[in-house]
Amino acid sequence: MIDPLDEPSDPPSPAPAPAPSLRGRGAAHNPHNRFERLRYEEDPEFAEFQRHAARADALAPDAADPEPRGPATRFYVDPSRSLLSTNQSPDIGFDASINPYRGCEHGCIYCYARPSHEYLGFSAGLDFESRILVKRDAPKLLRESLMSRRWKPQVVAIGAVTDGYQPIERKLGLTRRCLEVFAEFRNPVSVITKSALVTRDIDIFQELCRFDAALVNVSITTLSRDTHRAMEPRAASPERRLGAIRSLAAAGIPVHVMVAPIVPCINDHEIPDIVEAVAEAGARSASHTMLRLPYGVKDLFENWLERHYPDRKEKVLNRVRSMRDGRLNDPHFHTRMRANGIFAQQTHELFELACRRAGIAEGLTELSTAAFRRPGGPQLSLFGEE
Repeated sequence: MIDPLDEPSDPPSPAPAPAPSLRGRGAAHNPHNRFERLRYEEDPEFAEFQRHAARADALAPDAADPEPRGPATRFYVDPSRSLLSTNQSPDIGFDASINPYRGCEHGCIYCYARPSHEYLGFSAGLDFESRILVKRDAPKLLRESLMSRRWKPQVVAIGAVTDGYQPIERKLGLTRRCLEVFAEFRNPVSVITKSALVTRDIDIFQELCRFDAALVNVSITTLSRDTHRAMEPRAASPERRLGAIRSLAAAGIPVHVMVAPIVPCINDHEIPDIVEAVAEAGARSASHTMLRLPYGVKDLFENWLERHYPDRKEKVLNRVRSMRDGRLNDPHFHTRMRANGIFAQQTHELFELACRRAGIAEGLTELSTAAFRRPGGPQLSLFGEE
């Protein structure tokens, strides 16, 4: 079976010229949207004129920081009339999910969700991390879905596509309000994030944990500050993510760590150190996935390698191809997350050994739907008893 959102093959594409890095952004340009017939190509002479004419507070670099500034983030209202999405993938541990935001300001260069922005008429590049759609009616839409008699209680994931705790969440609080709805219905929820902001909602997670209905998945890709800044420019630092794990674990909330993705020749050597660090912080379990580069992510990642790791660019790409049957992406279920081949197998064995040594389990914590209820009669306090 093939993931319908992924392409069935990896057609060759010309290598893009490396664009200069932009401060605070993972991507450095906007590749062409595969759904658009018209293509914009910047004239080199005009681009040079633009650089000279740019204002000091816009794209031009300043004396303290030689990197040009990236575009400012813009937010748009998403008029979606439904919130819950379902999938039939055997590779992930849930069938239903919600994403209060579309696009993600964290700017992780490897993000498999980047091509989803092309369905909106945007690019998978800078647009994905600087043009964010906000589902301001998310809590209301979620409540309507859970109240429906057609809803069968099950684990719902938050942030499976874009992070529910990206920077704008601090102001809007949409993810928190959705968690309040889950707590009211006692429907199990699994959160996936790279943000330390998740600790803000410890009170709601504790309420859900009374019914074995909450799991927090923290993604940690590297412990290196330099690698983190280059690969995940606006996500929380590794230290802050480890701090979030400690806070959540101390509050009795089960924490699962996702070492994802593992990028050959970039962060694969860190596996033992990451697993040991998260186990010490209090994580109960861990898992990993291998890098895959669907659609426009291929060109973006190649450009990123050229800018940050030119000495090992070809080695990284060749290693990925060796794990993906000669391609940079494998859209097939069962293998797209784990990859195959000798290098992939070595990585799996290293991860398994690291978990054993750290005394941490592989696999997800089971959540329960036994306490699910649909509120009726007088409105109950969120944290009160029936």
